[in-house]
Amino acid sequence: MNRQAILVACLALIALLAGCVSLNGAEAKGQSGGWEVLFDGNSTRHWRGYRQDSFPTTTWEIKDGSLRTIPGDQGVDIVTKEQYGNFELELEWKVAPSANSGIMYRVAETTDEPWQTGPEMQVLDDDRHADGQNPLTSAGALYALIAPKNKKLNPVGQWNRTRVVVQGNHVEHWLNGVKVVTYELGSAELNKRIAASKFKDWPRFAKETAGHIALQHHHDEVWYRKIRVRRR
Repeated sequence: MNRQAILVACLALIALLAGCVSLNGAEAKGQSGGWEVLFDGNSTRHWRGYRQDSFPTTTWEIKDGSLRTIPGDQGVDIVTKEQYGNFELELEWKVAPSANSGIMYRVAETTDEPWQTGPEMQVLDDDRHADGQNPLTSAGALYALIAPKNKKLNPVGQWNRTRVVVQGNHVEHWLNGVKVVTYELGSAELNKRIAASKFKDWPRFAKETAGHIALQHHHDEVWYRKIRVRRR
């Protein structure tokens, strides 16, 4: 084979390998129509402990295709390795009786706890937990700030479908196919609510334009599954 033929063959091989790398990269992200799978029931590779380098296996586990919190006093919140600004998040969750957790977004790792920067969609057993008696801290709420409306919450032990949409300053919480919370980050109304809450002491709360998605370990037993996100 002459040099020209060898060169042509090498270029063809390079092009083929580049195509394979591109395809494998898309598959590795679990993308389908722009979606990235963050938890497929088998691997925690997209997650780590808050302000930690590794996944906290002593407080979280994979069980029956779900991410399950291991109840106890040493709970560690987990965050996505990637950061997201504008996104759509979908997942399912269920709780044990009296259990409490939360889904936080645009979380920075500049403070001791994720909730000190990231707004939270409450995950809760409304009937048995004290927070369920206050609409502002009930399941689906923008925790301690905005109560959910027209909520359809499934009983303890059953799965609830959640969707969180963040586009610029516009945020939506969805629960079991119903939009239960809508608000605008930076708005006068939200700032007024923050000023009257515990979050007033945290200057970067709800101020980040991008950040990690976090799942809260509140020492109770909670399950998450079918977690996926797409950037907007």
